[in-house]
Amino acid sequence: MSVPTSKLVFLIADGMGDEPVAALGGKTPMEAAPTPHMDRLAREGMLGLCRTVPDGMAPGSDVANMSLLGFDPAVHHTGRGPIEAAAMGLALDPDDVVFRLNTVAVSEFADTGLMRDYSAGHIATDVSRALVERIGRECCPDGYELHPGIQYRHLLVAKGAAGREEARVAVRPPHDITDQGIAPDLAELRRAPALWDFAACAAKVLAGPDNASKANAVWPWGQGRALTLPDFTATFGLRGAVVSAVDLVKGLGRAAGMAVLDVPGATGLLETNYEGKVAAALEFLKDGDFVFVHVEAPDECGHGGDAAGKTEAVARFDARVVGPMLEALGGEAAFLIACDHPTPIAIRTHTADPVPFLFWKRGVTPCGAAAFSEREAGKTGLVVAPGHRLLPEAAAWSR
Repeated sequence: MSVPTSKLVFLIADGMGDEPVAALGGKTPMEAAPTPHMDRLAREGMLGLCRTVPDGMAPGSDVANMSLLGFDPAVHHTGRGPIEAAAMGLALDPDDVVFRLNTVAVSEFADTGLMRDYSAGHIATDVSRALVERIGRECCPDGYELHPGIQYRHLLVAKGAAGREEARVAVRPPHDITDQGIAPDLAELRRAPALWDFAACAAKVLAGPDNASKANAVWPWGQGRALTLPDFTATFGLRGAVVSAVDLVKGLGRAAGMAVLDVPGATGLLETNYEGKVAAALEFLKDGDFVFVHVEAPDECGHGGDAAGKTEAVARFDARVVGPMLEALGGEAAFLIACDHPTPIAIRTHTADPVPFLFWKRGVTPCGAAAFSEREAGKTGLVVAPGHRLLPEAAAWSR
């Protein structure tokens, strides 16, 4: 395939960054994983660190991926729920409030309860949708709408709630509080009686004998008003697309007017359709200029505290995404590779630490790195901050 040098390929391994892990001999998963393709690009290209999370903002994938796509979260971010609503194509009124809604597993839905699993055992989509549809029928009060999604990820819309207490409750992301008490979050839900009644009713439905899944509660969080982003092509001069299994990346792409490439079998887990993502990206690049290929698996393994799984996820990203993309495009495209935020094994949630990135194109001056890792990136002294400047910088480097 002949690809002009203006083509830019951005490959993201969600949550790939980490701290040294004792079980990996003091290495990070990036250092422990066999990554010959990324290491080669690091030796031949530029390495640095990027601050994807603005000061004072939570280090979520929503904020960090918005930065990586070149948009300032401090200006444009309204919440996690609105991004995923954009992915679903939901029509929202200006004063609607949309929540991300997880199906979760708690020890009990009470002030003495603990958050056990933010994904209810990575519940299957068909099982989760059936449960959520029933909850919608039995528990939604007037003015609420429930929209089933994929696996544990759903949406709850509170119509006209922008001026009500629903808009102000501060429920923590469930993946941030594994094995922690949920009393502070239930107290927040009680501030909005309709929201509390909905969640309490859902817990009763899920406690029924016909629910064989691990899901025993729903968790509304990340709420906000509808998202709007500037047009990607008009902003950066690139016709772009996103490839991802997760709605938040699809939503960012759709809100920015980018092509959203759906790939059957893309799960967001270690077992996903890597080859399908690569094929979709290459097909788009026949006419397009930029593709943002996102792989969720390292983040999911980080949340699970699974050092071996995260190392394998990084290895698969290198072998089944970076390698094939590089082989297909050769020196006829520029490559930018990064993660959105670290998800350290030790704490099983995100941090706001700067993330390693590499940039490679034919003829770029090498920085002298030995491999692609957090430590090697930190040695170069190159720091891109704020993070939304990374994409326009890379676009300029690629020309």
